[in-house]
Order: sequence, then C-alpha cells, then structure tokens
Amino acid sequence: MTATDPALTALSQGWCALSLLHGRIEAHIERALQTGHDLSVREYSLLDVLSRQHDGDGGHLQMKQVADAVVLSQSATTRLVTRLEDRGLLERYLCPTDRRGIYTNVTAAGLRLLDEARPTNDAALREALDAAATNPELAPLVRAVETLKAPVPA
Repeated sequence: MTATDPALTALSQGWCALSLLHGRIEAHIERALQTGHDLSVREYSLLDVLSRQHDGDGGHLQMKQVADAVVLSQSATTRLVTRLEDRGLLERYLCPTDRRGIYTNVTAAGLRLLDEARPTNDAALREALDAAATNPELAPLVRAVETLKAPVPA
C-alpha cells in the first residue's frame, strides 16, 4: 500500500471523523459540567467509575484499573484523585487485606454532586449527538454510538 492508497485515505478520513465527533461531544459536555457543577469531564468520569464500586469480590478498583476506565495515565489519575480528595469528594483508605493497596471511595458529598451532575451530563451528551447527527459525515457515527452497548469487563 502507498500513502495515496484509497483504503488508507478512507481509513484516515474515518478516524478524523470519529476524532471530530469525540472532540465536539467532550467539549459540549465539559462546558455544561463546568458551568452547572464546577466539574470537568474527567472529574465526572472518575466519580462515576468509582461510584460503581461495591464490597463484593473484585468490587474495588486498583488505580491502574481506574486509570484505564477513565482513559488517563496512572499518574494523571492519581493527581485527579488528589484534587477531588482535596475537595472532599473522594477519600482513600488502605486495603484491609493488603496494606500495600490503597482504594478510593466517593464520599457522600461526591455522590450528591454526581447525582446532581448526571442529568446535566446526559442532556449535554444528547444535545451534542443530536447536533452531530445533522452533519452527513458524522451521522453514521452518531447512529453507531446510539446502538452500542457498554462492554462487558473481561
């Protein structure tokens, strides 16, 4: 294949369209969350992921798992956890069975903020998708997003 191969060009254009859709959605949600709740998209995502933990087997996530879930490096995730902990939205504690492990839980204040922010996030996502659906190049991607199911953890 060459750099001008039609298959590569189409693939590249598809990737650009997907990247554009993601950027538009994230920017729209970011503005809504910042304005309404003083939260970034990443902060919201982190609170959401951590709020789904439970006390059963495998119910608490290690920092690497949290980082993977919010699509950040471990160091960036740790800094984000620290910022939210400083705001009283998260708390860390030692794993009771492995003193080297540190878990993070959402505080009552964090859960309240998440509950308040969730409708804003959902509405902003819907608005961004509806706006993108009017663009013929993005409309197929919007339909794909709307039909996707959450992946089952491995």
